Amino acid sequence: MAEIGVCSWSLQATSVPELKTLMRDVGGAVVQVGLGDPTHGSWEEGDGLIETFLDSGLTISATMIGFPGEDYTSPATIQRTGGFSDPATREERLAIFRHAVDQTKALGVDLISCHAGYIPPSGNAARGDFLDCLGDAVSYAEENEIGVALETGQESADLLRRTLDEMSMDGLGVNFDPANMILYDEGDPIDAVKLLGPDIFHVHFKDATPPAAPGEWGTEVPLGEGHVGMASYLEVLAAVGYDGPLIVEREVGTQEQRVADIRQGVHTLRRLLTER
Repeated sequence: MAEIGVCSWSLQATSVPELKTLMRDVGGAVVQVGLGDPTHGSWEEGDGLIETFLDSGLTISATMIGFPGEDYTSPATIQRTGGFSDPATREERLAIFRHAVDQTKALGVDLISCHAGYIPPSGNAARGDFLDCLGDAVSYAEENEIGVALETGQESADLLRRTLDEMSMDGLGVNFDPANMILYDEGDPIDAVKLLGPDIFHVHFKDATPPAAPGEWGTEVPLGEGHVGMASYLEVLAAVGYDGPLIVEREVGTQEQRVADIRQGVHTLRRLLTER
């Protein structure tokens, strides 16, 4: 049976001991670790974080890095500020990304995920420079034997597929999040898995309902209460050959509510896996 895990930032843990306690509470076997950024949390351990994690006994599926200045107020603001979208922030963010790769390697983990930012479509004058920047980031990771998994959502699966094919880098793939496809109103997540399947390195399990109007966010909801269809999601992941961990993510609510929702999400996934 596939291992079920949790994102550290979903649990809002601020220290490794707290994370261990919360992981036991929700029943997660593995954890995706946010390396300390405005979106994915910070750690009390500071410079001792890597050593503390290595001594913790926790199994890490992947790391995650975000960047200062990313603004999730609306889809429009994150399109301007996310990932490597803004040329003015690229050098700073490349430095942050490289440091995160170094931390990932020190942890003995071989995969880091991030939001690339808004990927300009084919024919857009900004596309070439954007892909050059993303290529620089992935090349550094490849040199360190670390894969890069791009979070889904800010672009259609078709645009992401064309981008992966155009870049043709072995170390570049996808961290597939079905709820993000719905939250950003970028298409059906089950169809997206079929298109991106060969390059899915890591997955999130999160659920959502669509936006009420164009330009608005959809609504994240507890696992199994949205439009993803978790049984279908598990089936299509198996059909495309994904056999990695299933990582539950929850990004809204108080810590108490998140922990309760994650615990229920882990239970739901275990039940669905047993029924398959």
